[in-house]
Amino acid sequence: MLFQSGDSNRLTGDWGTHPVPADWIVYRYQRILVARSREQLFNNDYFKAYARICRQNIVGSSGLVYQSKAQTAKGKSDAKAKRAIERAFAEWSRRGNCDVSGKLSWRGFQNHCIQSAITDGEFMLRKYVGKDAGKYGFQLGVIDPVRCPVDYDRFDLAEGGFIRHGIEFSRNGRPVAYHFVDQSPSKSWNAYTYAGRSFIRIAAEEIIHGFRVEISGQKRGLPWLSTGLFRLKQMGSYEDAAIINARIGAAKMSIFTFDEGNGPECNDFKERDALPEITADPGTFLYGPNGATLHKFDPTYPSGEFAAFIKQMLHSFAAGGGVSYHTLSGDLESVNFSSIRQGTLDEREHFKEMQEWLVEELAEPVNDAWLEQAMLRGMVKREDGAPLPASRIEQYSDYEFQGRRWEWIDPNADMKAAQGRKNNLLASPGALIREAGGDPAKVWQEIGDDIAAMRAAGIDEALIMMAMGQKLTGTDDPNGGKQDESEGQ
Repeated sequence: MLFQSGDSNRLTGDWGTHPVPADWIVYRYQRILVARSREQLFNNDYFKAYARICRQNIVGSSGLVYQSKAQTAKGKSDAKAKRAIERAFAEWSRRGNCDVSGKLSWRGFQNHCIQSAITDGEFMLRKYVGKDAGKYGFQLGVIDPVRCPVDYDRFDLAEGGFIRHGIEFSRNGRPVAYHFVDQSPSKSWNAYTYAGRSFIRIAAEEIIHGFRVEISGQKRGLPWLSTGLFRLKQMGSYEDAAIINARIGAAKMSIFTFDEGNGPECNDFKERDALPEITADPGTFLYGPNGATLHKFDPTYPSGEFAAFIKQMLHSFAAGGGVSYHTLSGDLESVNFSSIRQGTLDEREHFKEMQEWLVEELAEPVNDAWLEQAMLRGMVKREDGAPLPASRIEQYSDYEFQGRRWEWIDPNADMKAAQGRKNNLLASPGALIREAGGDPAKVWQEIGDDIAAMRAAGIDEALIMMAMGQKLTGTDDPNGGKQDESEGQ
């Protein structure tokens, strides 16, 4: 046989042989997977740990850092426009400015989208534009994806349009509108009733819908941990049973049996409440009835196999979630520097991939809409208070978002490696700063500000150079005298 996995026999009888389309998978399983993922988030420690790990590494403490690439009409970098745009975006990013409800900051939206993608497989936000959308004229609002029902399909729309999984598409498959269950049926122009349910129709231009496409034709997302959800649920139940069994075993409970003719007369199953009972309380000694023999009841499970089994289950779960076992479990017992470094490298590549996904699905559409509204309202201002001209928005529209980066436990070795790359022209100083998660323009501006402040404070130039990493020579004694070159080094 050419492909053993393509054979149909008694061992593969329950293995599907017909490919199923993405729409069928979503229609059949999405709602169940979302419900069970949400339940595990609140009842399973490892699921909650995975969500925390993703938030910490994809978003991080600073979130996606916005870096403007504004240019002049001649194509050169426009430092003043950069600072103006970044300053305005930072102000909009604060809590109360970017959220229509006033509850979330820009970083809060990023965390929400990651959390929603983990449990729901997708996130949905609504864009609000106009005078009621804050001083920048642009805000965001969270929408629960469950409100867009995956079982809402229609194929009777005009011009070949159709609704699949609650999303209205054109005949070419381009999203036109989203149909949400109206929680409080209103009389607004975009509200309607169909098949006994009340809906509200919102144009696709107002919705940011992000999810990971895993199969061609997929229109809705699936929870990130769908493959490991069953294993995680059963492992949690296994742990609960083992804990209860261990508690019973620690209590050293015993059982009484009676000699013939000495037992109680209430042996009828219907009268089991009348049978004598003992409780398994630690440190308790009881008197037995006459004619009764004490038999030890000492369950020995769990024993040595418990930890090994849990470890193996977590290995599989971590692999499906794109994280390393030691990160998910916190188990560092059997790792060394080389193994943990290799595992962490793979894990970080996964996080960087997910950062780019978040930039494409969330940050880019948000920034494009925000910059347009902010420029039209004259809210992007230079240091002198003059607004940037909206007619030059094309010059100011280039940007990038920088995700968080990580340090190693041996930063000196990494620093030497970075210095070698720079000195051998394998990387620029700006590239090294970006690899560390920083903005080169901001770093250089801060260095310049620090040097100017030290000079203004009267600090000797040689000491300033020492602070900037330059070694002193024999003629650069900060105390004004001759210094030996070896001592300066």
